[in-house]
This record gives sequence, C-alpha cells and structure tokens, in this order.
Amino acid sequence: MTQPAPLYRISFVNQGKVYEVFAREVGQSDMMGFIEIAGFEFGKRSSVVVDPGEETLRSEFEGVERTFVPLHAVVRVDRVAEGG
Repeated sequence: MTQPAPLYRISFVNQGKVYEVFAREVGQSDMMGFIEIAGFEFGKRSSVVVDPGEETLRSEFEGVERTFVPLHAVVRVDRVAEGG
C-alpha cells in the first residue's frame, strides 16, 4: 500500500498580505533565491461552510501548476497530516 504524498502548509508574504496555502510539493527552485510550490490542495467544494479566504486563494491560484516565491518572503513551511 502506498502512502499519499506529504502535505505542506506554506505561509508567505505577498504585497503586505500573509498567504497560507497547502501543497503536495515544495522545494528549492532552479531559480536562485526562490522556492517552488506545486500540487495545490484546497478544501472540498461540497462542504456546507464556505471559507471566503480559501475561496479567494482558490480563485487566485486556479490554473496555476507551479508558483515561485522569493525565499525572503517565506514565513514558515510545515508538514501537516491534513489541510485546514
């Protein structure tokens, strides 16, 4: 039985706002000074309670395969058991 890919919570600052995203892949980018984030995870759309912050992130990162964040903007990276 294979284990699912690890899930990471990444917090970073962009234009004065703190973003918190969940992704399956995070690592050092080939571009010096950046981290690469891929495999974004969002909550289930069928849930009754809708988080407006998560909906904003979902719409902002919709269609994005990978994003590159400057290393100095990263606040924290955590490996988590499940998304929040």
